[in-house]
Amino acid sequence: MTPHATNLGDSSASATRITPGNALRPEDIVEATRLGTVKPSEDVAEYALRLGDDALILAQRLGHWISRGPELEEDVALGNIALDQLGHARSFLSYAGAAWGKTEDDLAYFRREPEFRCAHLFEQPNGDFAVTIARAFIVANYQFLLYRELSKSTDSMLAAIAAKAVKEVDYHLDHSTQWVLRLAGGTDESRRRMVAGLNLMWPFVGELFQDDSLTARLGAAGVVPSSLKDEFDRSTGTVLAEADLDVSALHMSTGGGRAGRHSEHLGFVLAEMQVLAREFPGASW
Repeated sequence: MTPHATNLGDSSASATRITPGNALRPEDIVEATRLGTVKPSEDVAEYALRLGDDALILAQRLGHWISRGPELEEDVALGNIALDQLGHARSFLSYAGAAWGKTEDDLAYFRREPEFRCAHLFEQPNGDFAVTIARAFIVANYQFLLYRELSKSTDSMLAAIAAKAVKEVDYHLDHSTQWVLRLAGGTDESRRRMVAGLNLMWPFVGELFQDDSLTARLGAAGVVPSSLKDEFDRSTGTVLAEADLDVSALHMSTGGGRAGRHSEHLGFVLAEMQVLAREFPGASW
């Protein structure tokens, strides 16, 4: 992290602040960009938009589990993970919006489906609990590696956002790993569902690690997605081997979400998420 990033955030805003960046809030980002202390380039803004959209749509999906989890503890756990993802989304979207004079709400509520840049994995339906865990396991392994590397970004704000996010994703990783092992090693039915969940979600892994012209232009400000794939395979492979699960034969989807080509599911998520803001634009309470 650059020296400039160490001044971001209010050290009194978090009782668990350990390193610079932990207390960074979306409001801090808005203020820093308003004062001109930091401002993203067009490419950095586009990159932040991708990461913000991933987190935003996943938060929306996970929020649906509140009051529907298989046990009370999971209602709380999935709700907290959803809130973490929403916090990541707010930070990335606040920073991205500074390049175009837009707020996080503008980007969340008033873009059309083709303007979103989330990967297909994040917009897939929850399915049953095992399907959600399969997606969570993939996402947590991916985001942990991504944010760990992004915390070294030459863009001080991206580095600060990632430094905070990676500590939260570390918990998501442990949570999903324990559930993969528990479901795979439980009853015949829980194992069957875990296998089915991985069969549904694993084909979307490939899109997460596709390089393109944007990630090439970013250089040290971003992360080259393909550079994370080997470690992702090792980290997920260790857990899957322990659970005696095999995903090697699953076909990989080509995706398209980074270019605004989405699965049929995103439109329904956006319709639910955006309806109130669109019906009453500018309303506050």
